[in-house]
Amino acid sequence: MFGRIDFGEPWWLLLLVIAVAWIWWRRNRHPAAILFSRVDVLTRSAFAGRWLARVLLTLRLVAITGVCVAVARPRAGARAEQVDSDGISIVLAIDLSSSMLAEDFQPLNRLEVAKDKVKQFILGRTVDQVGIVAFSGEALTQVPLTVDYPVLLAAVDNLQPGQLEDGTAIGTAIATSANRLRDAPGRSKVLVLLTDGVNNRGTIDPRTAAAAAAAFGIRMYTIGVGSEGMAPVPVGRGVFGLRYENRPVEIDEPLLEYIAQVSGGRYFRARDGNALARIYQQIDQLERSPIRAKRYVRFQELYRWPLAVAIAALLLELLLVAWRGPLP
Repeated sequence: MFGRIDFGEPWWLLLLVIAVAWIWWRRNRHPAAILFSRVDVLTRSAFAGRWLARVLLTLRLVAITGVCVAVARPRAGARAEQVDSDGISIVLAIDLSSSMLAEDFQPLNRLEVAKDKVKQFILGRTVDQVGIVAFSGEALTQVPLTVDYPVLLAAVDNLQPGQLEDGTAIGTAIATSANRLRDAPGRSKVLVLLTDGVNNRGTIDPRTAAAAAAAFGIRMYTIGVGSEGMAPVPVGRGVFGLRYENRPVEIDEPLLEYIAQVSGGRYFRARDGNALARIYQQIDQLERSPIRAKRYVRFQELYRWPLAVAIAALLLELLLVAWRGPLP
């Protein structure tokens, strides 16, 4: 029913040994006689007195045992284990500039298609540590490196343009991501940077940031997102919703190629959703190296069961004492 059961605080079980030893000592310090608290009890048979004493003692032991087990926190499936496996530490840097709303990746805009492919990529992880950095005119860590994939998926779902100052600060995005990766465990540290624009914000030069990241052993894979020619881009809000204008697709491919090359990575161009999916599949074949990560397994607390038994035994003992007299 519960599977593997262990204790969150097993040292409390030592109280059980102490309690049992105390009761044994208390019961054996008296002479072998049945003592009574009231004179009228003397009329009862010696057999009934011995039977009552044993029952009351048993109930007290059950109550003490239940309390000791309960405070030791029995639980099912609980463990926090170190996982040694082939994996990578990877940060996904995602562009949230307003141009990511361009609708040249049918049936959705660039950002929604990118989010879908990123979530598929995350779902393919098992022990890889993944972090998410969102950037536009500035960069912000949405999720630090973790193996908690449900949290990562929820964070990707919540990514929307307008959360940060508009623009494209590629250098800041690289610096923020590198700061998360430089002390990551394992030899393989990877940054996947997805953008659809040209660096036009931030105080950090992208080439300088890329060289610094490469010095930390971070391999960078860059993805330029956008079709060829013109694309419908939102330019404002009108009576019937967003207003779009066809504008040229501008991606600084020489810069993205340099960033990838200086770190030993690769540059990819995604002209549609299918191409983007294939790119993430290729990145999925990155080199592997052993990492150590802590994986938490959810557990079910079971203290209520021994506590309920202890309370029931205590109540029954009190009823018997009220009816026939206390345990000597």
